[in-house]
Amino acid sequence: MTTTTVLQDNCVRNDPSGKNRLNWAIVPVMTIVHVGAVAALFFFSWTGLFLAIFLYWVTGALGLGICYHRLLTHRSFATPKWFEYFLTICGVTAMEGGPLLWVAIHRKHHQFADKDGDPHSPRDGKWWSHAGWVLCGNALRQDVATLKRYVPDLAEDKVHVWLTKYHLAPLAIVAAVLYAIGGFRLVLWGVFFRTVVGLHATWIVNSAAHIWGSRRFETRDTSTNNWWVALVSFGDGWHNNHHAYPVSARHGLKWYEIDLNWYTIWMFKQLGLASRIHDARPPVLSHANQSNSEAPDRVAVVANLGIISQDPGEGPPPPH
Repeated sequence: MTTTTVLQDNCVRNDPSGKNRLNWAIVPVMTIVHVGAVAALFFFSWTGLFLAIFLYWVTGALGLGICYHRLLTHRSFATPKWFEYFLTICGVTAMEGGPLLWVAIHRKHHQFADKDGDPHSPRDGKWWSHAGWVLCGNALRQDVATLKRYVPDLAEDKVHVWLTKYHLAPLAIVAAVLYAIGGFRLVLWGVFFRTVVGLHATWIVNSAAHIWGSRRFETRDTSTNNWWVALVSFGDGWHNNHHAYPVSARHGLKWYEIDLNWYTIWMFKQLGLASRIHDARPPVLSHANQSNSEAPDRVAVVANLGIISQDPGEGPPPPH
């Protein structure tokens, strides 16, 4: 089966007119996992809590923040293929869709950040930027042409295509293992509770980190640096830094900007698992055209920075 056939089997034509209609393929699933997360609180166990925290790090940090976001979307660093696939499986288990869909949506977000075409901008409403875009409309139904445009590198990789087509399989396996080990109580904590916390941690970057916080760089969007969003998202809350330097593997550019995902990538480098790491450094500060009230480290970013690295051997960048 060709890549194109796989994508066609799993996508429908993107229809912007459906923005105000509930996505009935998603709403029941989200309702069930949220009910399960609440139910977990009535079956509390320390084992379940620590398991949820550990899996939250595996799926949210290793899977989404490091792999889906910094590795696959922006190619901020390189890894051996086997390790890239391992990290991708961690991301798939977060229940935020397969790699092709997630990466395409995020690359589209960078191209149209806070403008018409952005899948989840607060300019369309705070709730929309948080979860409305998931529950309504067709952002999660990308057609073949869109996927081929935004993820040509991943669309040629049979493993990534397979993981996109069967993105629920790893989560089902984890649920089965947890049930065999500790019954339904562990499933509630390790799958339902952990998934819901992870979903909202991702969504809050899309919403809060474009509404509240500080702006070091004058980017062409409303992205902000938000310390508490950074804590729950393992470093992705330094969002203004990220929009200024999308290809950088480091989001926390100051010593006090805690970026756990960056620290993990640094450890991967020490272990020989990460190379060609893009590490942004703030430019020499220019105070031209700044008012006296502006912070001394605030600078303007005027370059049209790329979405994906163009280092030799990392594959072609997606069209802008």
